[in-house]
Amino acid sequence: MSTANLPPCSVLLLAGGRGQRMGGRDKGLIDWQGRPLIAWLHALVRPLSDDLIISCNRNAEHYVAYADQLVRDAEEDFPGPLAGIRAGLAAARHAQLLVLPCDAPCLDRQLLLTLLQRAGTQPVCLARGDYLEPLFSLIPRAVQAQIEAAWQAGERSPQRVLRQLGCQTLQCPIDDPRLANLNSPELLAAALIPRA
Repeated sequence: MSTANLPPCSVLLLAGGRGQRMGGRDKGLIDWQGRPLIAWLHALVRPLSDDLIISCNRNAEHYVAYADQLVRDAEEDFPGPLAGIRAGLAAARHAQLLVLPCDAPCLDRQLLLTLLQRAGTQPVCLARGDYLEPLFSLIPRAVQAQIEAAWQAGERSPQRVLRQLGCQTLQCPIDDPRLANLNSPELLAAALIPRA
């Protein structure tokens, strides 16, 4: 499948967390199979967009080589991924924002292209059964004001916000290895390099 008939999109890679399961280390910069995790995602999404945004709250000097834009949370206390999504929506240059976590290097191009094919007026999110995977989503900038209103009302859960917005789902198998979050030392050690 080619990108020729897909709408242009901005891409947001979320790398702004505390890295608690990694002992406080910045997950996106942790080496896996010879490259930092962020490099795997960069290689995957770079052909999809001319607007690659990374949400990072530290180590900007390391992330800048992988992005067209860097954004950070408005708050200093690591309020969670919805804060990164807010910053990404505010910076995005295209009408659709593809949101992905920095610790999922086993994603493949086909899955992302299928997600982009579903672009419309409502968010689209990967799901496994009834469980939404809100950090693997395509969010139209048109819903930015609604997300902002939810944030100002105290909402911090991306899953709840996307459900409130009538999110469409793209179903994946429950045990889909492409969605593996390598967010602990044990998972990093056990994961295999994805096949092309």
